[in-house]
Amino acid sequence: MPVSAQITVVGLGTGDENQMTLGIWNKLQTAARIFLRTEEHPVAGYIRKKGIAYESFDEIYKQSPTFEEVYGQIAALLMEEAVRSGEEIVYALPGHPSVAERTTQILRQRCPDAGIGLEILGGESFLDQAFLRFGFDPIEGFQLLDGTALDSAQLNPMLHTVVAQVYDSFTASDVKLTLMELYPDDYKVYVGHALGIAGEESIHEIPLFELDRLNGYGNLSLVWVPKAETNELANRTFARLKEIVAILRSPEGCPWDREQTHASIRSNLIEETYEVLEAIDDDDPVGMCEELGDLLLQVVMHAQMEDEAGSFTIVDVIQGLNEKLIRRHPHVFGERSAQDAEEALSNWQQIKQEEKRKRGEAPGQQSVLSGVPRDLPALYKAVKLQKKAAKVGFDWPDLQGVYDKITEELQELKEAHNQDSEALKSELGDLLFAVVNLARFMKIDPEEALTATNRKFVQRFEYIENQLRLNGKTFDQTDLQEMEAYWQEAKKV
Repeated sequence: MPVSAQITVVGLGTGDENQMTLGIWNKLQTAARIFLRTEEHPVAGYIRKKGIAYESFDEIYKQSPTFEEVYGQIAALLMEEAVRSGEEIVYALPGHPSVAERTTQILRQRCPDAGIGLEILGGESFLDQAFLRFGFDPIEGFQLLDGTALDSAQLNPMLHTVVAQVYDSFTASDVKLTLMELYPDDYKVYVGHALGIAGEESIHEIPLFELDRLNGYGNLSLVWVPKAETNELANRTFARLKEIVAILRSPEGCPWDREQTHASIRSNLIEETYEVLEAIDDDDPVGMCEELGDLLLQVVMHAQMEDEAGSFTIVDVIQGLNEKLIRRHPHVFGERSAQDAEEALSNWQQIKQEEKRKRGEAPGQQSVLSGVPRDLPALYKAVKLQKKAAKVGFDWPDLQGVYDKITEELQELKEAHNQDSEALKSELGDLLFAVVNLARFMKIDPEEALTATNRKFVQRFEYIENQLRLNGKTFDQTDLQEMEAYWQEAKKV
């Protein structure tokens, strides 16, 4: 599309006219029409004093409820005016046109399709003043983040962090709460107001928890979070965990960790899983935090082994999981709907089947019972097998049929008491399988039920031990009758 109009975007710098480049000043002096994003900038007064006419978009800020709408309207008005006039118009904005400036990005996207020429000229960025006034070297590593859309996932304590667009105390409060997800409450941060502007600049060193108690926030406010000087904060990041495990597995690391294989630590994964479950059952948040860490270590260790072999990395594991979660929740991340948990689960199962088809696993080629992990604990596995069979109609018609089956299996077990151990084991397994069926019909998790009974047994048996101890007795000095009496007492406690 031929270009018939021209917009030139220029940066006014972050301070007074002394920080404006000569090229920008020359452009302003010769421009036919000038639009300022806002008059709330030190250079605006200087331009007026020099007799240069301009228009500003400050009124749009008062009329639009969100910044995104403001920026969209400004871009649309600039493009409309450029096309109408057929001549170059100059759009002047604070700082550098390509640093934390949304209108520039919108114009980049829209102007080519509209046949409007777009030129962007530089200007001193507020980052220049941040580096100068705060006194850190960006070569050490830094990140620039938006205070109005700050997310804790963006934070890296090993980098200097500059948070811009902290317009007011409300934004400062949001920034504070987000930073406190990673940094200690008393971590030293710096707030700079009007950096580089003579007579207006102020820099405050404060503990993080006081960030929103400071006065003076406005369009020219920045927050600097210095990078951490020790690994204490890095230890709160996943990247540090990955680094530590890689060190442990390296030639300079731990001899024991280097020798491990998937097979050698296989049982650790199971053990740590059960320790997590124990902490959950005990309603122990402190223990749960520690045990989840131990379980996470097993995941990272297995991924590190494959990283060393060149198969995949922990990043691949995370990517695969994220993509699967998004893919299997179209009612959250897509256009499909789910009114309740049952419908959401149905969506999940349908998508799983579609994934299998894409992998070449056509329906009918696999058993109905496929997909149940081979090494699941027996009770859990029995429940899953029964549920899969029930979906195709292989199930008892009612609860009475299950009771009858239990009675039948119990009788067969009694009749097998004189047979060999394998026969007894088989009959006992049949009885347990029937009891699992009963739990399924009653919508009770048999593992949870048995776990609760185990816990109850331990509590009551420990009561017996305590009572014997209080009476100066041992198990050798008591009998079943006395222990049964204590057992009955324990049931009432």
